Amino acid sequence: MATFVLLHGAWHGGWAWRKVEPYLRSAGHEVLTPTLTGVSDRAHLLSPAVGLDTHVTDVVALLDAEGATDVVLVGHSYAGQVVTGVADRRPEALRRRVYLDAFFGNDGEAAIDLLPPHVAEHYRESVAGPGFGWLIPVRSLQALGVTDEADTEWLTARLTPHPWRTYTEPLALSGRQDEVPAVFVECTDWMRVFRAHSERAESAGWPVLTVPTGHEAMVTAPEALAKILIDAAA
Repeated sequence: MATFVLLHGAWHGGWAWRKVEPYLRSAGHEVLTPTLTGVSDRAHLLSPAVGLDTHVTDVVALLDAEGATDVVLVGHSYAGQVVTGVADRRPEALRRRVYLDAFFGNDGEAAIDLLPPHVAEHYRESVAGPGFGWLIPVRSLQALGVTDEADTEWLTARLTPHPWRTYTEPLALSGRQDEVPAVFVECTDWMRVFRAHSERAESAGWPVLTVPTGHEAMVTAPEALAKILIDAAA
């Protein structure tokens, strides 16, 4: 059996995986759902200095402290950048990396430069205005493809602003991340911001799977997503 380490995207916390965890555990897997520095229950650590390297170090430290091996490392959205950084530093600990509607970045690439231009511009405007120059305000859940009122209420109560530096700090890779097999999962029932990343993954020879739901698949389609993750661990 594998150890799943599930990494949330921007504005979320480890709680985001609550609906997926039971399916993974019932299949006999261990599950860890850390919250990255500066958001959710770790928002008290938020500062302009929190960047991508901070979050990669968060996860590397978790793997080391747990003595984790045979890990399936899953990253949603922004956390694709974190998955890549961790895989480069600790490839020996990972069985597989899974990118859930997420950034697939290469060495020297920052998340903000990997977004479609119109979305990146929206981020920059939000950061410059209500984000005080260093925060990314929470995005509209409707824009993310969340349509169910209960899901919207559950998410809205928990989302927090996200540190901007995580989107502007580029990946610094040695190439060891390529030692870890990867899978890409695209969510198709929304504006498909990560379609180019799905295509990049396909060009790299990765398996590419789809879930017919919005961007928040771990909330809106937990059972279908869990099945994909379990299959990826096999």
